[in-house]
Amino acid sequence: MSLQSAPLLSLDFLPARPVEIEISSAPLTSDAGLLPIRQFDQAIRFTEQFAAALEDRRNPALVQQSNTSMVRQRIYGVLADYEDQNDHDTLRSDPVFKLLADRLPDGPDLASQPTLSRFENAVSIADLWRLRDVFVDLFIQSFDEPPKHLTFDIDPFDDPAHGEQQLIMFHAYYNQYQYLPVAVTCAENDMVLLIGLRFGTCQPWLGVDSDLRYLMGRLREVWPDVHVHARADSGLSVPLMYEVCEELGIEYTFGIGVNARLRALGADLETQALEAHRETGQPQRLFRPVDYQARGWPKPRSVVLKVESNAEGLNRRAVVTNRPGCRVLPEATYDDYAMRGESENRNKELKVELHAGRLSDHRFVANHFRLYLHAAALNLLARLRRVVARPRPTAAEVGQPADLPIDAIDGSSRKKFFNKRRERDPLGEGFACTWRTRLIKVAAEVITRSRRVIVRLSASWPHVDHFLEVSRIVGSLRVRPAPA
Repeated sequence: MSLQSAPLLSLDFLPARPVEIEISSAPLTSDAGLLPIRQFDQAIRFTEQFAAALEDRRNPALVQQSNTSMVRQRIYGVLADYEDQNDHDTLRSDPVFKLLADRLPDGPDLASQPTLSRFENAVSIADLWRLRDVFVDLFIQSFDEPPKHLTFDIDPFDDPAHGEQQLIMFHAYYNQYQYLPVAVTCAENDMVLLIGLRFGTCQPWLGVDSDLRYLMGRLREVWPDVHVHARADSGLSVPLMYEVCEELGIEYTFGIGVNARLRALGADLETQALEAHRETGQPQRLFRPVDYQARGWPKPRSVVLKVESNAEGLNRRAVVTNRPGCRVLPEATYDDYAMRGESENRNKELKVELHAGRLSDHRFVANHFRLYLHAAALNLLARLRRVVARPRPTAAEVGQPADLPIDAIDGSSRKKFFNKRRERDPLGEGFACTWRTRLIKVAAEVITRSRRVIVRLSASWPHVDHFLEVSRIVGSLRVRPAPA
């Protein structure tokens, strides 16, 4: 005999029959797609190394929630769109989040919001220094072979305040009280090498010279011959940055504002671009390398001027660089600088999709630690994207010569290439929001047996193929040896 449960409520919007809502007693989750990410994390020992950098000053006899468990709660919560500690008052009993933290679904609950808050506020400045080292360690580990070339993008971004917090200040340009963090990302693998929290009105370049010295010192220890190119916008385009790059042997390309002197040096380019656009009806781009010495510069430096004429009018841009090929190929020098727009996507992903703008603790050091947690979530996802990425389209697939290097594709063909690449590889090229809709956010039933834990997915889930593909790939990875 079967017993029919009474509906909790009934909805009558469907003409054919009522829609009745019932409560299931089965242990369910809405974030089962985090499980293959946890498997990948286990293989590269990502959160393990992150948590090992934190000193635990608590009495071991009284500890119920380990640092590693709480780090995983927060990093996986950020990946799944739970931006704050408050979310874990309910997630602490979620069966999948327990599995992520190495507990059985019917085991004790995870850390609550007050416990997580105490954890974040217990972090010391020494912990932050060690985390800086761990970020570089994890970056180095992400390469199977020593790289010959690395491109670093240096970007500050605004981080709005959430009440009375230490070192927030009013920034007139952003018209808000805020912090001004800075991130150094690598264009070759999308990882954040270095992240720093700074007071709200600091100069964009403040402290970046010291960061570069530390970074190059660490990298040259393991890769003595690596060639590094640094890119940044005009906020960091100051003599101090040029000098430190030259001191460290870094090639650089920084944006620079077009003032009256630079405009005069490119006045004839403007005339040529306007006339060519008027005659052909096609957009025109002209480039010119010049020697330029601004007031306060100890010596002249190479500047590449760009003048573009299109239906919207004239567009003038300039970059200052020490790249030896800028005199011969000024267009290529500028176009390579323009590719730093992809690094701004990483900042957008970090700040908006992974909620790095949610630094709402009172203590500055606690907020700096939270920034590390959000950046770690991005790095874990960036490394997984590289592992599951599918082969890129060829130049021939976008109507270009088959032997043409992908980096040489320009214009509409380049746009076609990127569109085809994203269509072919939605996870390898997908932002955090794509990973959530196609993998992470999936309902599942979690059943605990005496010998195993069963996670049941719906056969009608449209993205089950993504789940299976990612799980097979990460399941085949060799587990990295435990770090010393």
